[in-house]
Amino acid sequence: MEHISKEKSPFIFDKKDYSNNHLIALYHKMLVPRLIEEKMLVLLRQGKISKWFSGIGQEAISVGVASALEKDEYILPMHRNLGVFTTREIPLYRLFAQWQGKVSGFTNGRDRSFHFGTQEYKLIGMISHLGPQMGVACGIALANLLEENNKVTAVFTGEGGTSEGDFHEALNIASVWNLPVLFCIENNGYGLSTPTVEQYNCKNLADRGIGYGIESHIVDGNNILEVYDRVHELANSVRSNPRPILLEFKTFRMRGHEEASGTKYVPQELMDYWTSRDPIENYKKYLIDQSIFSENEDILRRGGVKEEIEVNWERANNENPIDVNLEKELNDVFSSFDFNEKESSTSVKELRLIDAISDGLNEAMVRHDKLVIMGQDIADYGGVFKITEGFVKKFGDKRIRNTPICESAIVSTAYGLSISGYKAIVEMQFADFVSSGFNPIVNLLAKSNYRWKQSSDVVIRMPCGAGVGAGPFHSQTNEAWFTKTPGLKVVYPAFPYDAKGLLISAVEDPNPVLFFEHKALYRSIRQEVPEGYYNLPIGKACVLNEGDDITLISYGAGVHWIQEVLNKHSQISADVIDLRTLQPLDTETIYTSTKKTGKVIVLQEDSLFGGIASDISALIMENCFEFLDAPVKRIASLETPIPFDPGLEKQYLATRNFEEELLSLLKY
Repeated sequence: MEHISKEKSPFIFDKKDYSNNHLIALYHKMLVPRLIEEKMLVLLRQGKISKWFSGIGQEAISVGVASALEKDEYILPMHRNLGVFTTREIPLYRLFAQWQGKVSGFTNGRDRSFHFGTQEYKLIGMISHLGPQMGVACGIALANLLEENNKVTAVFTGEGGTSEGDFHEALNIASVWNLPVLFCIENNGYGLSTPTVEQYNCKNLADRGIGYGIESHIVDGNNILEVYDRVHELANSVRSNPRPILLEFKTFRMRGHEEASGTKYVPQELMDYWTSRDPIENYKKYLIDQSIFSENEDILRRGGVKEEIEVNWERANNENPIDVNLEKELNDVFSSFDFNEKESSTSVKELRLIDAISDGLNEAMVRHDKLVIMGQDIADYGGVFKITEGFVKKFGDKRIRNTPICESAIVSTAYGLSISGYKAIVEMQFADFVSSGFNPIVNLLAKSNYRWKQSSDVVIRMPCGAGVGAGPFHSQTNEAWFTKTPGLKVVYPAFPYDAKGLLISAVEDPNPVLFFEHKALYRSIRQEVPEGYYNLPIGKACVLNEGDDITLISYGAGVHWIQEVLNKHSQISADVIDLRTLQPLDTETIYTSTKKTGKVIVLQEDSLFGGIASDISALIMENCFEFLDAPVKRIASLETPIPFDPGLEKQYLATRNFEEELLSLLKY
């Protein structure tokens, strides 16, 4: 029965020096989302819309926050923040079209409700995995900080979302970096059907700011003047003194999580109490009592809004259905990118793989002044592999940023930078640790362009691989986790020349790129590498050797394993294909070689089942079957985690039986 927002009773409206027109405008802005919702609830019962997340009773928060911010300041709303969208004056027919999956919406029918963003109105909608929203706000705020433009970013979450790890990671990042973010918690009593008493064990969620060194405030979320005035005051303060602020708005969700959920789990006494605290009805009464507004004016205003809703609903509803176009669907997974080759210099220098990667990062940082590198220990320490050693001195600590241990929020922060026109590189200290940032990679970065045409200009560096005795948590080569996900590009070079050129291309490419770097090759492989800036096409394999007997396909360390075996058997005439890029995959080179030799081995370091070798084998069988003289052979490491002991690790790796399988297939 208890909800801490009861402490804010009764209403005390303080109009300060605001003009009557301003006071009436705030009422109008709350009225619009309320009347839209009432219309949507009728349409839902009629079966004319499929789903609805209601914010009835919470309009003062959305309207107050959106009204207090400048129109070019980003807001990251949630499901129940319709008032943010209407206050930003998005044309109603476009909102309705979005909800109905029509052309005039923002996602081309690919996502529903408020799962969209729009640069035009500076609104970034959430994904269903709510937590990343907080990190995205950090990225946008970081861009504002770097630009020194005195802008504020506001991001919303519910009290339920404050239990997610991303919330805590984002608050910590914002605190450590002094980011100008307003973290807005709508404490509305229930996370679906779970009351607050079962969600957290502190009196106020605002108190969590103390642990992160963040200023925090509690605001009556049903009092439009208190919301507007407090946010307006704090936003002005943050613009002049950048810092994060945590705001807890006490309110209540008057309807279910979504309409199908109902509210039977809510005691009637509690519903009655919050009905009496309706933000619109109480504010209207205040305006009338103060002779600022009249009942007749309200009737006329409501009539006008309802008419506007009807006209726009009909406009959206009469739009033609989305054109189902297969080519368009496939083409929109990635942002368009025209590769513009920068020829390499004739001046070369012998470099190890690790040096070539460092050189590529350096060249990219020089070329792109809006490129930021983030990762654990990458600044003064230079990273655990010393790849960014000396970068702080050269590029400054604003662009070379040490991060807390918070992979998920940092990936989301990188996406926020991209939204603001920056490029970002995130170093996973070890590729194994990417599992802690998996959600925003596969659900935020990968789907962004397809959903609302926002590129994810992010490179994630992935030091990976076995052969160094690092055990199960520092040795995985986990590229298959990502090659399955549409919207991600996956690069995996084996040589210094390729590593530098492909890394530069990954930075140029506006799409999210997972860039795998094999640790065992860092200091063991040397090659002459051109000095200066050059790039190589992503999605193009390299034929290292040409022969007629067999096609050997691999990438990363596997390429070197192949060469070692071929050096022992000079009689074998083999095409050796270094894939270099796993997504997109150069199938043309694979098929051409297969049709020539008739026999194929695909070698990977990863364990066998579900790996890239399985897909390549299937593609060859489907497209080159009549040219094959033997079954396609896949060779991979054991179906176990990677062991630490050198003997066990040697047994684990695919090198244990590659030579034997090669000789066997040649005799087939």
